[in-house]
Amino acid sequence: MIAIAIDGPAGAGKSTIARAVAKELGYIYVDTGALYRTVGLKFSREGVDTSLKCDIEKILKETNVDIAFVGDEQHVFLNGEDVSDKIRTPEASMMASAVSAVPVVRAFLLDLQRKMARENNVIMDGRDIGTVILPNAQVKIFLTASPEERARRRFVELTEKGTVTTFEEVLSDMKVRDYNDSHREIAPLKPAEDSKVVDTTGLTLEESKAAILDVVKNKVGA
Repeated sequence: MIAIAIDGPAGAGKSTIARAVAKELGYIYVDTGALYRTVGLKFSREGVDTSLKCDIEKILKETNVDIAFVGDEQHVFLNGEDVSDKIRTPEASMMASAVSAVPVVRAFLLDLQRKMARENNVIMDGRDIGTVILPNAQVKIFLTASPEERARRRFVELTEKGTVTTFEEVLSDMKVRDYNDSHREIAPLKPAEDSKVVDTTGLTLEESKAAILDVVKNKVGA
């Protein structure tokens, strides 16, 4: 099985680009960020904020996260409920960042992610796929873009979904999450030593997709 690990900061376009590349190659796309957002949603529904002052292990015991594919589209389920749309909010992003820094949460989701890579050709994106989750992945890519470019993309995405916000708010949230993700003690966001850094600032989706496919083809000839 071939595993392609794509890491990078929030708003770098990992999900959109990885999904497009997976479709091109006939691989399964695994959006690991969605898994953390789903866990974060569970904590939010329990009335917990990003300080996570609660019995984390108790909540996890009451949490079941599943992935199912409808066509080539990944859907995530929280205790049987399809929450694929509910996890795409700024609040869910901040909660995902908070819970992803907790070791027991990471352990909770680790087996699910590795099992998918053992059984399928996968493209998996997140924050620590190449460094922690799939350290033996044949292809490792660190996908990035400037904070302003990433905030602009996320602002457009949120606006199209009807979320009321401003570019300045999105940019501020983006910078906070960048800092939190790169400074956490457990699995901080950073390029794997053997990863290829791809900067998509100013690139279209098709150009970004082509850049990733070039890296993959050079590594495994896919």
